[in-house]
Amino acid sequence: MTQVDVLLGLQWGDEGKGKIVDVLSPQYDLIARFQGGPNAGHTLEFDGKKFVLNTIPSGIFNEKTMNLIGNGVVIDPIILKRELDNLRAAGHDPIATGKLVIARKAHLILPTHQLLDAANEQRMGKDKIGSTLKGIGPTYMDKTGRNGLRVGDTTLPDFKERYNKLVEKHKEILSHYEFEYDLTEKEAAFFEAIEFIKSIPHVDSEHYVNGFLKAGKKVLAEGAQGTLLDIDFGSYPFVTSSNTTTAGACTGLGIAPNKIGNVYGIFKAYCTRVGGGPFPTELDDEVGENLRQVGHEFGATTGRARRCGWIDIPALKYAIMLNGVTELIMMKADVLDGFDTIYACTHYEHNGETIDYMPYDIISVKPTPVLKAIAGWKTDVTKINKVEEIPANLAAYITFLEKELEVPVKYLSVGPDRVQTLELI
Repeated sequence: MTQVDVLLGLQWGDEGKGKIVDVLSPQYDLIARFQGGPNAGHTLEFDGKKFVLNTIPSGIFNEKTMNLIGNGVVIDPIILKRELDNLRAAGHDPIATGKLVIARKAHLILPTHQLLDAANEQRMGKDKIGSTLKGIGPTYMDKTGRNGLRVGDTTLPDFKERYNKLVEKHKEILSHYEFEYDLTEKEAAFFEAIEFIKSIPHVDSEHYVNGFLKAGKKVLAEGAQGTLLDIDFGSYPFVTSSNTTTAGACTGLGIAPNKIGNVYGIFKAYCTRVGGGPFPTELDDEVGENLRQVGHEFGATTGRARRCGWIDIPALKYAIMLNGVTELIMMKADVLDGFDTIYACTHYEHNGETIDYMPYDIISVKPTPVLKAIAGWKTDVTKINKVEEIPANLAAYITFLEKELEVPVKYLSVGPDRVQTLELI
């Protein structure tokens, strides 16, 4: 029996997971998304075209690969329908090709979940989490509160009654907010989309994935967001509502821990964060703005500007430990091409101590990063296509990170296109 390889982000999301899944997908028989919702925007570029996927696994453009939206994902039917309509308009139709299936146990995002999300952020004011307002948090709350609706419920004769019962609960909660809303248009679009996703095969993801493994086929689990946004181990409460770590692949697909194989950890050559919350290496200056502009650091789903800073080694060590990372993938090395000197945070000054780990509280007592200066490569790396062409100073930066993190860097990305990816080992 084969094992499931896992690919996930090691920072605060937006590391470039979609591109790498697309690059790796020809090696796999199944790509399975295991958590998160349509707040995730996985960007892929090839053949002069750019695609942004919110819910659909990033292996969808490989004709030989099946794609599963797993039970740990929360699905907005309206957004999923829009995604598929856009793909069809661009000449890709995963429904016609039969390359997309959905887990029956995946939970549905209702229009009222989005209203609850917006009302809560409005109430919190300057203390807001920085939600994408997609309704993901309230949907996971209903899931853990045992009130949620699942994909499999859409085929039951009393689905509308179940829907109305949950909506009434949401309206009661909304009545305690000073928040105006009109459900009419969104609700009509929701039920239209529900009918549409009935045309996509529904499966029991736990049997489906394990069936692939039993048949000796290769499976890649695709994560969303990043480790530092994990509901348990991230920078709480400024986190997402699901487990973004390797453990989340087990519960988000229905696989046992001993079925996990390689774990690919993706990180940027620097660091970014979107929304509120702590960010020890943030550069709120011209350097940070330079990183933002050169790196096109704006959300693929929301368009929000990302906060930018230097790479954070204590945070990466933490993420590697939590996930059992076996191989690293470094993204966006090209964004640092213009720097004479780059920096890496090797330690924190925190509560009068110098530490090399991420402490429990980085919100009320902010850690001060201890930075190491590293010579830049001052070379355009976007055109290189051989390992031998990697500038010496970039190679030295990679070697430095491998020594600090104690995990090898397998792939290096030097541009947004799928061909701008070098295999180092």
